[in-house]
Amino acid sequence: MTTLSVNQNKLQKRLRRLTANAVTDYRMIEEGDRIMVCLSGGKDSYTLLDMLMHLQKVAPVNFELVAVNLDQKQPGFPEDVLPAYLDQVGVPYHILERDTYSVVKEKVPEGKTTCSLCSRLRRGNLYTFADEIGATKVALGHHRDDIVETFFLNMFFGGSLKAMPPKLLSDDGRNVVIRPLAYCNEKDIAAYARLKEFPIIPCNLCGSQENLQRKVVKEMLVDWERKSPGRVDNIFRALCHVHPSQLADPKLFDFAGLTIDDTAAPRHLNLINL
Repeated sequence: MTTLSVNQNKLQKRLRRLTANAVTDYRMIEEGDRIMVCLSGGKDSYTLLDMLMHLQKVAPVNFELVAVNLDQKQPGFPEDVLPAYLDQVGVPYHILERDTYSVVKEKVPEGKTTCSLCSRLRRGNLYTFADEIGATKVALGHHRDDIVETFFLNMFFGGSLKAMPPKLLSDDGRNVVIRPLAYCNEKDIAAYARLKEFPIIPCNLCGSQENLQRKVVKEMLVDWERKSPGRVDNIFRALCHVHPSQLADPKLFDFAGLTIDDTAAPRHLNLINL
């Protein structure tokens, strides 16, 4: 077993604690759950699986993990990497082969971003497969920074105030999706992936697209964090502490019904404190 340095040990403990806190706060995992862990081969999904494997050992509830990779038939995809890793760590798994790459290349004009269609196809295939294997939860590797970036993407380009919830019900009501890394920041996850030497598989389909809106938002947040450390963390905390009466959505709060409270105590002006 590799001996961790003090800082490495702190990093591991921090990620494990934050994952456990998110799972507890949102009741992501319950007794008898069969959790389908979506493993892409990136740093986030490897860390997600690693955290859930630890939680499986120490949590007061029993649950099952099944790793699933969607092989989208991208050119040059190293098909042996994930099976070898999963065999090594001893996690049951499925490799789901679906040629979504050809669909994306056919439907999206050259030079246009492919992420939106690719994401929808990937999500649809994974959610359907979760039904087929009897998974009660679908675990995704999105982290705190993904959630904050999505918030700004929706606000800047979609005109809506929404982000990426730590737990949600799919649109058709058939899948409960959880994001156990919701409290973890990307910097820590990247450091942990290097520490654990995960066999990272890059995304060749969209990795060369430099003008993605998400990339622009990410750079904005990195710049903010550099100038004002802790700002991104504050933004995430704000998403967890919403006051509908201080926003402007009449469907979310009954502004029309606001009236003076005739039973309120009279206000006394305190001249001393002016």
